[in-house]
Amino acid sequence: MLKIWGRLNSVNVEKVVWCARELSVPFERIDAGGVFGVVDTPAFRALNPFGRVPVIEDDGFVLWESNAIVRYLCARHGLGTLMPDDLRLRADAEHWMDFQLSAVAPVLSPVFRGLVRTKPDARDMPLITRAFGELKDALAVADGALATRTYLVDERFTMADIPLACACHRWFNLPLERTALARPGFPHLLAWYERLKTRPIAAELMVLPLT
Repeated sequence: MLKIWGRLNSVNVEKVVWCARELSVPFERIDAGGVFGVVDTPAFRALNPFGRVPVIEDDGFVLWESNAIVRYLCARHGLGTLMPDDLRLRADAEHWMDFQLSAVAPVLSPVFRGLVRTKPDARDMPLITRAFGELKDALAVADGALATRTYLVDERFTMADIPLACACHRWFNLPLERTALARPGFPHLLAWYERLKTRPIAAELMVLPLT
């Protein structure tokens, strides 16, 4: 059986769990990272030398990096569904996954850590404010794209939607109270996010508190 190592409140673990459940792939999830520890043990470092989650074990095959795991699961269990079988549509899906990884994640991380995991009197607000501005710019691109489409690729739910939706769940729920930061409307991005939240699996995952 597929094993997924990682705590469920991790944005990157959430991607993998959501994907596996959409594909109806049976799996065992093992809590690791954060308060659960485990990631610094020799056994885990043998799986991922960086000591980060998620990691999967699938019939002896070990893989880390969340978007790579999503691609692998979709190629193995969802070719023609979550992973488009048309080459250009698949490339478009992978393009949006890389967009989440390269344009969104690096600036979401300091904002999320600063506002969710750091006490107000210890926040580096210049850093948070700068990253927040860059994050707005990145998400404006996705909002513009979604002005003319229902989902990111091919007018249907694909692997492209999962990573960005997990990131946007954090974006739309950032605690901006008592800060000077203002979240833009992004109506198309919000409509897409609300649409995805109606999926039963997403609805279960997206009620977890941000930590």
